[in-house]
Amino acid sequence: MLPDLLAPNLKLVFCGTAASEQSALKQAYYAGPGNKFYKALYAAGLTPHLLTPPEYPTLLNYGIGLTDLVKGRSGMDNTLRREHYDATSVRQKIEYYQPCILCFNGKQAARMFMGLSSTTVITYGLQDFVIGNTKVFIAPSTSGAANGAWDMEWWLGLGRIVE
Repeated sequence: MLPDLLAPNLKLVFCGTAASEQSALKQAYYAGPGNKFYKALYAAGLTPHLLTPPEYPTLLNYGIGLTDLVKGRSGMDNTLRREHYDATSVRQKIEYYQPCILCFNGKQAARMFMGLSSTTVITYGLQDFVIGNTKVFIAPSTSGAANGAWDMEWWLGLGRIVE
């Protein structure tokens, strides 16, 4: 639904599951009213000021890119089926662009990328595997639907690692 925001020499690329209905409608990443993505970026020191969803293309100016595992459809994670996810395409993009860090925005995105079941235990933070030269980090989802798992400390830790 939304084009990738990718370029060579990025510090960080965020990968979510799919654009929400609001993001697809507004044609802007993380545009849902309860999404904390831009607030988390700013609080973690990854952007010099608080951005709004329509400003997402300017993230490239700060060395940040965006992609999703599901392209061509939007919706909440519980409306998506396993066959909608294209982990191979995301892996190819990361291998091609080689950002310093790939950060999954939520455990569901990480699970689907790695082909793991919903019962597989995943921990937040820096992972013990890389994709080429790219380190992998898992952060709590910024979606309003995931407020129960929200913990800003992981985002602050991501900010420290990136700097």
